[in-house]
Amino acid sequence: MEDQDLVNYPNMEKPTRPRKELRQGFSTGTAAAAAAQGALRELLKLPCPETVEVDLPGGGSLNVPLHYHRRSSNEGLAAVIKDAGDDPDVTNGAEIGALVRLLNSNNSGKEEIRFLAGEGVGRVTKPGLALPVGEPAINPVPRKMIRRGLEKVWHEVLPEKPMRLEVEIFVPKGEELARRTLNPRLGILGGLSILGTTGLVKPFSHAAYRATIAASLKVAQALGIRQIVFSTGGKSEKYMQALLPELPEEAFVQMGDYVRFALKTAANMKVPEITVGAFFGKAVKIAQGWGHTHASRGLADLNKLGRMTEEKTRDAKLARKVSRANTARQALEILLAAQAQPVVAAVGKRMLAALRNYAGLGPGLAAVILDFDGEPLWQGET
Repeated sequence: MEDQDLVNYPNMEKPTRPRKELRQGFSTGTAAAAAAQGALRELLKLPCPETVEVDLPGGGSLNVPLHYHRRSSNEGLAAVIKDAGDDPDVTNGAEIGALVRLLNSNNSGKEEIRFLAGEGVGRVTKPGLALPVGEPAINPVPRKMIRRGLEKVWHEVLPEKPMRLEVEIFVPKGEELARRTLNPRLGILGGLSILGTTGLVKPFSHAAYRATIAASLKVAQALGIRQIVFSTGGKSEKYMQALLPELPEEAFVQMGDYVRFALKTAANMKVPEITVGAFFGKAVKIAQGWGHTHASRGLADLNKLGRMTEEKTRDAKLARKVSRANTARQALEILLAAQAQPVVAAVGKRMLAALRNYAGLGPGLAAVILDFDGEPLWQGET
C-alpha cells in the first residue's frame, strides 16, 4: 500500500541471477479441515496419524501435520499450526484447532454438521458477505473441505449410520490477530475468518487482496451505501474519513495499489458515487496511467512531471528542479515552495481522467490529492 511504501525501488532491470522460488503454504480453511479430521478420529477412537491428508477444492490433496490431538469423554480435539509459506499472512504460525462432538440423533436419518465459532473465530454481523448474519465466519469452501474430510473418516467405521456432528473451530489469539485485518470493517467480530478458495496460499497473493476489495464493496452495497471512498492505505483512509465525516465506516475501502481493479469492480457493481483519495506520489502514478501503483513496478516519471511543470508555469528552471527530484514527495515540496498549484491541479485532472477511463461513464467520480499532513491539495469531480 502507498502509506507503507518506505523503500525507494530502483528502476526494474533483468535479474542477474534467478530469484528464490517462494514457498506455498496452506489456508486457514485447510488447517481447520485437517484439525477436524484429527479430532473426529480421536472421538471415534480411531488411530490418529501425525499427518492428515486434506482433499483440495481444485483437485489433489495436501498432507498437513497435526500439532496435537487427544480425546476427552465426549469430544475429540486436534490442532494444526498454520503455515502460510512465504506469504506475509497474519495467521502464519497461528494454532487452528477443532473440537468435534456427536449430535443427538433426531431419527430423521438425515446427516447434519453444525458449525460453531470457538475462541478466536469471528461471527458475521453485517450483510453482504458469503454467510448470513449471525453465522460463524467459516467460509463456504472451508465448510465443504471440513465436511468432506469428516465424511471420509466417518465412513471408514460407520458407513450405514448418518453422520451428525458438531464442529467447533477455534484459534487461540485469533481475536488479537483479527485486529490486524479488515475483519472488523467487514463486520466480522470476535476473531478471524476461516478462509480459502483453493486450500493453498500463494505468496504475496494479489488474488487475496482483490477479494478483500470486492468483499468490502459487497458489504457496503448490502448496507445501502451509495458513495464509496477508495484510499491507497490506512493513513490516506484516515485523512479521507476526516474529510468526509458524514459517511459510515463501511463506505471507506482500502484499494491499496489495485486502482484499475477497484474502479472497474465498483463500476460493475453499479456504485453510484466513487471518490478516490491519494497522496501526491500515487496521484502522479495514476495520472500517468498506472493501473497498479506498487513501487516494485517502478517509480513515477518525474521527467514527465517536469515537462508538465514547464507547460503550466513557463518556468524552465523550476521544471528542471522537478525533473531532478529524488522522489515525488521532494517534487511536491519544490512545487509548493514555488506556489505552482496549477501543476498539482493538472496532475489531479489527469488522475481524474484515468479514473474515469477505468470506471466508465456510469458512476459519479471525484478525486482528492492529499498533502503529507492529510490536507487536500486539490479536489475535483466529473
